[in-house]
Amino acid sequence: MSKFNGFPARMEFTPIPNLFLSSLMPQISDITELKVTLHLFAALYRKRGYPRFVTYDELSNDASLTASLRQEGEPSEVLRHGLDMATERGTVLRLSLSRDGKPEEVYFINSEPDRRAVARIQNGELALTGLKATRPTAESRLEEPPNIFTLYEQNIGMLTPMIAEELREAEKLYPEAWIEDAIGEAVSLNKRSWRYIARILERWASEGRGDKTGRAGTRKASVDKYSKQKYGHLFQQ
Repeated sequence: MSKFNGFPARMEFTPIPNLFLSSLMPQISDITELKVTLHLFAALYRKRGYPRFVTYDELSNDASLTASLRQEGEPSEVLRHGLDMATERGTVLRLSLSRDGKPEEVYFINSEPDRRAVARIQNGELALTGLKATRPTAESRLEEPPNIFTLYEQNIGMLTPMIAEELREAEKLYPEAWIEDAIGEAVSLNKRSWRYIARILERWASEGRGDKTGRAGTRKASVDKYSKQKYGHLFQQ
């Protein structure tokens, strides 16, 4: 290992989200995932315009990243592994588009503005220069939607053991679609907490949702039962 001579007096800096340092980095044990994620932050910071994104080809042609990944193995395979890990963790969003009829992977930071941008791209409301949204393949159409645990972690916050237990208890009482919709409503109102989601579910159970699955009182007995259990205080008004 050659010794580093130190930083110069004047140099550029790359912003890193505080939440990444406090919540995500402590969970990352794979050095490849960490390297790729940090290079993604740097590449996206250098971008201009809206939305900021970086393509797979741009990353694979990044000489600094390639040199770093070569220490772990064949750069293209290592890069793919790091991107898959970062995407699976939810740090970044991956979107499959096409350029001149050829597939092109595009990556965004998993932030609220970028989630909205990705949704608009998928709906055809927003176009990226030179890139086109591709029609979902039969395989992607058959993919299972994220479960409530993944949905919570992607939209609300870190899935702690206590929150995971509360979600499992809620699964016993409410249809999964209710929980998904309650998470969506909490996000739309910027009320990102399990307590708020739980109160939405309780209200729907007692007052109804205005559809066949939400008639008032249909799940009142279950709510009363749940309110007496370990985490019942979250369902009390």
